[in-house]
Amino acid sequence: MEKGRASMDVSELMDVNERVAVIIGSTRPSRICPGIAQWFQDVAQEHSPLRYELVDLAEVNLPFLDEPLMAALGQYEHEHTRAWSRMVSSYGGFVFVFPQYNWGYPAPLKNALDFLYAEWSGKPASYVTYGTRGGNRGARQIREVLAGLDMRELDDHLEVVIRLDDVDEDWQLKDLGSTLRPYVEQARTIDVQMVDALKRAP
Repeated sequence: MEKGRASMDVSELMDVNERVAVIIGSTRPSRICPGIAQWFQDVAQEHSPLRYELVDLAEVNLPFLDEPLMAALGQYEHEHTRAWSRMVSSYGGFVFVFPQYNWGYPAPLKNALDFLYAEWSGKPASYVTYGTRGGNRGARQIREVLAGLDMRELDDHLEVVIRLDDVDEDWQLKDLGSTLRPYVEQARTIDVQMVDALKRAP
């Protein structure tokens, strides 16, 4: 058997309820979101029986919502929607990572959520927000949307405070590990809650 094919088979054979998508919810060129998402993946994965995988919305590259029918009908006209549906369906749980923009969360993330409905429904979710005050208002907004999608929000989420002296002149984190160190135990708690939620998944 070819090495590449063997690797693919392992992924295909994994139970959906063992896979958690860590969704990078910012697509702007100067974003720090991928580093924060990678940090969460590493911390959550360290002692977890689950498999945390990064999903970058910049790479998914969905257009602005262009389906003629409401997502709840599941009648998709476009292949990019069907591909997104297959990807989302392959995960049992989700952690959304995003910055707070003007008291909300990024439009590409809302757009990605709105493309689908049943694929999200009933699945456990948490989120990692970040901003100068931790992103609590963005968290408040996505909480309502997750409820509208009938997702099961975990008890814990992260609100990462990033101060001006944490970033350099290019608005990149000077020391990601140091900035995020206070949130390690809470990230591990999210994993524990995700494991429990997926054990109870239908």
